[in-house]
Amino acid sequence: MKKILGLDISTSITGASIIEDNKIIESFIWDTRNKRKFPTLYEKADLLKDDLLKIKKNHNITNIYVEQSLQSFRSGFSSARTLSTLSRFNGIVSWQCYEIFGMKPEMIAATSARKVAGVKIHRGEIAKEKVLQFVLDNYPQITIEYTKHGNPKPGTYDMCDSIVIGLAGSKLVGQAETT
Repeated sequence: MKKILGLDISTSITGASIIEDNKIIESFIWDTRNKRKFPTLYEKADLLKDDLLKIKKNHNITNIYVEQSLQSFRSGFSSARTLSTLSRFNGIVSWQCYEIFGMKPEMIAATSARKVAGVKIHRGEIAKEKVLQFVLDNYPQITIEYTKHGNPKPGTYDMCDSIVIGLAGSKLVGQAETT
């Protein structure tokens, strides 16, 4: 059986999910927003490395899929500095995965992952909200916590994105095995 590690890497909150046969085995987040505890990318990467080592110990991961970092600017979104930092961190964590698990992580664009996983998003819809609804509709075992104002708690969207990345990876691995 194939066990897929799906990662949505970010410098603030990284989502991680373990998928086996299109079933969610485990899903969680790593919160690295505390600037005192994680002042640089290196401390953030250390936290993820420690937890990746735990995953390796507890799961026989066969494939790793990582959401590809943004490659271009969009008006009103991330600056060049932010995109550069995110790409650097994505590279650091991807390298850690390669060293820890002994395999190259596969990069997959968020839009491609959503399509492969079966998340339908129409023009004008907010992708993060549609991904959350997809997880709620299809995986009732996943618990979503909300703030007192009724919004998903920080990290929820990252966790859901990692689930979709992992599910897409699982389907791609399955398709590759049948061809």
